[in-house]
Amino acid sequence: MKILGISGSPNENGNNEKLINLCLETAKNRGFETDHIFISSLNIKPCKACGVCKNGEPCPIDDDMDQVYQQLKDADGFIVSSPVYFGSATAQIKALFDRSVLLRRQGFQLENKPGGALAIGGSRNGGQEKTLQIIHDWMHIHGMIVAGDNNHFGGTLKKPIDSDEEGTKTANKTIEKICDILNLMK
Repeated sequence: MKILGISGSPNENGNNEKLINLCLETAKNRGFETDHIFISSLNIKPCKACGVCKNGEPCPIDDDMDQVYQQLKDADGFIVSSPVYFGSATAQIKALFDRSVLLRRQGFQLENKPGGALAIGGSRNGGQEKTLQIIHDWMHIHGMIVAGDNNHFGGTLKKPIDSDEEGTKTANKTIEKICDILNLMK
């Protein structure tokens, strides 16, 4: 089974990519295959709500989303991270979420796949829970199984993550929960 890590940060090699790599390492150690999507290295344009995908046709926007669609379809579970920008998730991850409507409209292709959310803010209470909610909303709309960290809503961290021991524990508990759910589904 494959777990896909998604970093919604436009910053290459930043806290979110480090966190996704840490989570995917945990998943590998538990016997899972892993893959990742790092927004920082992709060109994903916003949805134009043209409705073409309602008719079973491919999205007409020419960017890197075709690759992302395949990675989303191939994954059995997800761990998604976003930095907190002005109290919310990044525009870049929102563009990916909006464009993923094609997978919903064309057969709910992410339905019943477990996913967990992670958020990294500049302060301890800098909008992480709101950012987690946005990621959870995306998962709910697709009919996914939303997993938390056994205490709250997922991984909430303060940057830099290397010095946030408590936050890193919440991220680890979230990826462990996704692994547990996938093992139950086998």
